[in-house]
Amino acid sequence: MSSVLDPKALAESPLADLHLLANELGVDGFRRLRKAELVDAIVARQSGGDFATGADQAATGSTGADESASSGVRGEDPADPALADVPAEIVDAVSEESDSDTDSESESEETSGRRGRRGRRGGRARSRSGEEDEESREAEPSKEEVTPSSVEGVVELLPNGSGFLRLSPPDAGDDDVYVSAAQVKRCELVSGDRVSGPVRKPRNSERFASLIRVDTINGRPADEVVEATRFDDRAVRFPSERIVLEGGDPTLDAIGRLTPFGRGSRVAIVGPARSGKTEALRRIARALGGQEELEVIVVLAGARPEEVSEWTAEGLPAPLAAVTLGASAEVQAQAVEQAIEQGRRVATRGANAVVIIDSLEQVPTGAARRAMAAARAFVDGGSVTVLAAAPAGLGGETTVITLDAALTAQGRFPALDLPASGSMRPELLVGEDGAQAIIAARR
Repeated sequence: MSSVLDPKALAESPLADLHLLANELGVDGFRRLRKAELVDAIVARQSGGDFATGADQAATGSTGADESASSGVRGEDPADPALADVPAEIVDAVSEESDSDTDSESESEETSGRRGRRGRRGGRARSRSGEEDEESREAEPSKEEVTPSSVEGVVELLPNGSGFLRLSPPDAGDDDVYVSAAQVKRCELVSGDRVSGPVRKPRNSERFASLIRVDTINGRPADEVVEATRFDDRAVRFPSERIVLEGGDPTLDAIGRLTPFGRGSRVAIVGPARSGKTEALRRIARALGGQEELEVIVVLAGARPEEVSEWTAEGLPAPLAAVTLGASAEVQAQAVEQAIEQGRRVATRGANAVVIIDSLEQVPTGAARRAMAAARAFVDGGSVTVLAAAPAGLGGETTVITLDAALTAQGRFPALDLPASGSMRPELLVGEDGAQAIIAARR
């Protein structure tokens, strides 16, 4: 199987992602290498065989929506076991164990009592003085542990970034196969992808078999699919397919007529505290939730605890991740990036994702800009639309919806500050006549 890792893409990847890949591929002493040397080592190692595993099964077969609503966002496992190069007829898995920064186990069961949950986090200990990493202890699996043939199933992603291959979709079963977060990210998998590949049987406290590598995605070789869907390399255009907000709500009607946005728009809903940003996002989410051609992904970052409960109300899309205002800025950024990453994968498959973020107020500026910059419409189909609440615009938005706190306090809706609001190239969304009508309304 040919490699799905591109040296150019590796060079542009964060160092943390490179460490994860190097660890997974079994590159010795990777933490002591400079970035360029690390890229060369990964490419060299990759040429001998692209194996990956998901031994640390940090999630159960419960659906992502259920887990998101119950526990909010969970971090991705910091490291996956490395896999050594071996003859094709035998896959030897190497299990790496070291001092753990965090060990946690939790169990929950569905009503039927069939399934449970066990999580484990592991890490590599490093001294502050730069001493060498501890030697990992390796354990080779027996021949009986490796499944000789491939399995095929449908991917179902979980909120922590990992997933499962459902062998009898859509139902969960004890024979389902765990897919690590590293494989999900590297192959840009989305829920609904049909994936095949070899697996190994569960070991130690694991409940599920683990996917060793991804061979095919939707019937095509994995490397071809990944190469064809690289997000940042595809041509983009200005939004030209308008997203219609229906429902007879005066605020939605005003937004749709005077500040239109479309598939691939970068939308900021701005205004001071208590100007109604969260309520506007909630109404937009309710209107978009019923549109089958759009996949709505909601993330709550720095929300009030009461607002998290309200988002689970009937008619609103369940949040993919929800962290309250007590969470650190880094944790909030992680939740936002998780939602954006899922939206990117949806777009690379030619579908249309809408990511709703409430809000970017406490998210570090760099992470907030990256989230907004992810919005785009591809020339050959597929889009990511980002709608985010923020105290002020970040720059680069294609649509800005500014709310007036004074009008909101007086109960005068729609509470739009029209002179401070607007859309770039509205004629692409509503035509020349519609664009002229917006200009007339501003006057």
